[in-house]
Amino acid sequence: MPSTTDAAAATPQRVLPLIVLAQFAGTSPWFAVNAVMPELQRQFGWPAQDIGLLSSAVQAGFIAGTLVFALLALADRFPARAVFVCCACASAACTVAAAVSAGSFTALWAWRASTGFFLAGIYPVGMKLAAMWFPQGLGRALGLLVGALVVGTASPHALRAVGAAWPWQVVFGGVTLLSLGAAAAVAWGLPDPPGRRAGAAGGLHFTALSSLWTDARVRASALGYFGHMWELYTLWVLLPLILATRLHGAALSWAAFAVVAAGAIGCVAGGAGVARLGSARVAAIQLALSGACCLAAPWLIDAPGPLFACWLLVWGITVAGDSPQFSALTATNAPRHAVGSVLTLVNSIGFAISAISLLVFAEAAREWPLASLLPWLAPGPLLGLWALRPLWRQQR
Repeated sequence: MPSTTDAAAATPQRVLPLIVLAQFAGTSPWFAVNAVMPELQRQFGWPAQDIGLLSSAVQAGFIAGTLVFALLALADRFPARAVFVCCACASAACTVAAAVSAGSFTALWAWRASTGFFLAGIYPVGMKLAAMWFPQGLGRALGLLVGALVVGTASPHALRAVGAAWPWQVVFGGVTLLSLGAAAAVAWGLPDPPGRRAGAAGGLHFTALSSLWTDARVRASALGYFGHMWELYTLWVLLPLILATRLHGAALSWAAFAVVAAGAIGCVAGGAGVARLGSARVAAIQLALSGACCLAAPWLIDAPGPLFACWLLVWGITVAGDSPQFSALTATNAPRHAVGSVLTLVNSIGFAISAISLLVFAEAAREWPLASLLPWLAPGPLLGLWALRPLWRQQR
């Protein structure tokens, strides 16, 4: 049997860039509605709180998808490349259907939920592909991978900013083409990863999935991730409201893109720091900084422009920068034969937490000023810091 070192040496140079680009393009439909919500509200007369409902549709679909993928062990029983390609094509089809049926709020919600379902075969499966190709240096590989995901989720804001005068359907068309490009890149450009092939994973992995609460290391990284998820997507959804206190039009879209995409800096920089600090410490540093940004909101939301911009950029960098390290820790400590299923289940629970957070904060934003609301995101990072303590000790 070839050694891990031999496998790493045999890895084609194109593999990591291809996985990164596919992750970027495949996750681009995530915030398509958020980027054009003002146009949808004007055209169809929807109330402001509908942005929370439509955002939660993608989360709800993703939760359902990750549960199905985890319980049926789809990412471990079938070739990961095939799962990724099928889900990217299905996500593209759902995005087209959403654009066509956008006049009906119910139909748009359903198609966005379906998009979220198929995104469950892109985000976690992309991480599994990285784990199979790069068992050594996984923190760095996932830093690049999740950085690509962050830029991908921000891309609809950039499309909207570039084409501020274009019809909103252009954004949906753009992310549809990106999804199909991701499928093509993985289908024809990415070779089969080393290791286990389809069917080798056997049946359902209920015993392996139980490591989420029976293995102290998996439990620590999972709880840290759950705290992170309380904050991440809620900040991204509330971001246009924060920016709207000062900006509008294309300037708001560019600023939203910059803040969300800045998370890629945290992901890549964190991955580069893993060799010296370890994944747990990198995640903890970024959690602490993003938690501090939550608590500083009452003082900085009305600060002078440069200070306001620095606050949001630091928050954007750190709120996403810890995510790949949680995934790396979970993938490293999970049972080898069920890495894909364990990652997918952790994602499912994390996104359920984010969906609850989204609904709570979207509703609260109707009654409470953002300055007093944003600090309540801080309990998530605080929980994450507490949960990571056992993993810090291991890295001393």
